[in-house]
Amino acid sequence: MRLKTLKLTNFRGYQSLTIPFEAELTGVVGRNDYGKSTILEALDIFFGSGTVKPDRSDMNCFALADGEDYFEIACEFEDIQPLILDSSVETTLEQEYLLNENRTLEIVKRYKASTGKLDGVAIRCLHPVDPPFNNLLNKKIGELRNIARELNAAVEDERVSSLFRKAIRQAGGDLRIQETLLDVEKGFSGDGKEIWSKIESQLPTYALFKADRESNDDDAEAKNPLQQAVKEAQAELEVEIRDLERRVEERVLEVASRTLNKLREMAPDLANELNPRFKEKPKWTFNFTLDGENGIPINKRGSGVRRLILLNFFRAEAEKAAGANRTVIYAIEEPETSQHPNYQVMLMKALLSLAEQPNRQIIVTTHVPALAGLIPVEGIRFVSRNEAGQPVVKLPNDDVLREVANSLGVLPETGMERARAVILVEGHQDVIFLRHASRVLKEAGYLSNSLDDKKIVPIPIGGCGSIKHWVTLKLADSLGVPWCVFMDSYSGGSNNNVEKRRQEVESLGKKLYVTRKREIENYLCPELIRDLTGAEVTYTDTCDAKAIINAATKVRKDDVIGRFWPNMTAEKIRSMSAYQDGDVQRYELQEILSEMLELVSDG
Repeated sequence: MRLKTLKLTNFRGYQSLTIPFEAELTGVVGRNDYGKSTILEALDIFFGSGTVKPDRSDMNCFALADGEDYFEIACEFEDIQPLILDSSVETTLEQEYLLNENRTLEIVKRYKASTGKLDGVAIRCLHPVDPPFNNLLNKKIGELRNIARELNAAVEDERVSSLFRKAIRQAGGDLRIQETLLDVEKGFSGDGKEIWSKIESQLPTYALFKADRESNDDDAEAKNPLQQAVKEAQAELEVEIRDLERRVEERVLEVASRTLNKLREMAPDLANELNPRFKEKPKWTFNFTLDGENGIPINKRGSGVRRLILLNFFRAEAEKAAGANRTVIYAIEEPETSQHPNYQVMLMKALLSLAEQPNRQIIVTTHVPALAGLIPVEGIRFVSRNEAGQPVVKLPNDDVLREVANSLGVLPETGMERARAVILVEGHQDVIFLRHASRVLKEAGYLSNSLDDKKIVPIPIGGCGSIKHWVTLKLADSLGVPWCVFMDSYSGGSNNNVEKRRQEVESLGKKLYVTRKREIENYLCPELIRDLTGAEVTYTDTCDAKAIINAATKVRKDDVIGRFWPNMTAEKIRSMSAYQDGDVQRYELQEILSEMLELVSDG
């Protein structure tokens, strides 16, 4: 289940706001004090993560003056799995009339203006309005059986409540439905409560990492991100935990039953009055932190140290295998706080990589140009103010992106003014890769010129589809400079993303070149690495060569190309990029560079 939309009503500076989120990464950008943090904190309140507590100061003052007595936080979710209510029968939210007009699950939480306390939880849905169809989720199986008999509704299995509800609705013909706020407490009982329990178990977990706050013994940022790892581990082991709870419950109830049987022999009236039950389910709580050798806990260390640990948590998360089935939303407020600029970019790249994993959503806020420039264009949400001074959130289009670039000062990479043509690449490693390959292939006679000869300049823009990419394209167009794009096949994280980038570039009449192999590191010759380091490495065209080389040689992943590629000869480059096209042997990198050289005519 993924978060699709957040809706705020009368909450802080927003009297009304609807903000959609991308499935992977959403960047909320804008100047300070414009309402970026409000969005992240509203989500924290909704998910009950504990970092932010609602209070009466969260009530919008203008709405309060108009007589409103509540504020609302609502979330829409998509990619919802069917609900298994017993071992053999499943139901869906659509079948139970629990989806809204957008065919999404919309959960609404309302809070009292006077106290900020939760006043109710409801599902906004298109639901039957006429009895008995309007409150079937509030009926026990015996009541459903009676309604089914009155309507002559045939039920496949009279032991299953969801089948009764399905048969009753079918017997009702064309049901009259309208938008309804179905109260979770009042509108669900019996099997209905199980439905709500299943919905809650599918909701994403949410982790908010705030920029600035006073450090104390319970500092959530100190316990997070590792405390978040505890949550994820519990979510992954949910089936085993529930089975353990069931076995403990059965064992205790068995003892209680034997006890009552013995009591019944001595005091039957008393024994018959007693009913063994658990008052509440067990609470699984684990407190986790890091202590230094000197015994000083992490929350007592400087904010820079805490943020450095946060950076490496996300780097580790980005590199691990695909995670839990339950979606995790990481919300990071101003990742630039207390970090060196190099670490800021490193963190953003780790988040971009993490966003490519299944069941992960990333939300960041920033006002730093270097970071805002790396956010994918479709994920931009620009927070500004309207003419009345009220905060608004704008979705990306050319006008909004221009406003973002001007407001935050996102600039294109330098060097374009001296270029006769431009190749847009992701990073500086790609610059080394293309320039060296063109130079040695020209020296060996396989190319007529090098990129340098024709003043064709590779420009790193941090990823296709980013704000910096957009700004650079606009400058290239304004200068009348020919350009193309070069990217790894794995850069987009999936074939769909690569194709999306291809369509964007080709719609502008330009060319996108995508490597046949996973990444540029896959074109390195293993024998060359062995000769230079003594390390034996083996990798295919599609595996993570960069990680394999890093593990064998201890060369940092981001330095692998810089360390080894300048030693690649023309013959090695041709050999590592050779592929078969029918009966013809072809050389990928030579062909790509040959086409790139045609951006500039010899005349």
